[in-house]
Amino acid sequence: MPAAAAKPDAATAHYQATYHGRPDQVCAVRAAVAAHLAGCPVSGDAVLIASEIATNAVRHSDSAGEFFSVRVYRHQGWVWIECEDLGGPWQCRADEDRPHGLSIVDALAEEWGVDGGTSGRVVWARLTW
Repeated sequence: MPAAAAKPDAATAHYQATYHGRPDQVCAVRAAVAAHLAGCPVSGDAVLIASEIATNAVRHSDSAGEFFSVRVYRHQGWVWIECEDLGGPWQCRADEDRPHGLSIVDALAEEWGVDGGTSGRVVWARLTW
């Protein structure tokens, strides 16, 4: 996992929303991120990353049935995506025949990371072009 990067400054165009911790909300995350990043060269990868980390929040954190937040910062030459959930036990699974959410994030993002733990967690990724 890469080292933490500096977060965008306050002048950056951003999107932020809180969603119910239900699987059907992941589609809403994808649509909102796609709309926010319309015309951005890395919008497709950013939407996929947002979808994967939102899915992880709903399926593998204490946000299931509760809530999680997504933030996207569009900056000149790069995008920062993060999902904040309610934390919970972290259970890494061994690689199987298909890539898991964070494997996809790792393949697409220039850098990414996980901050926090059992009482709250932020998964973030940075894409550049």
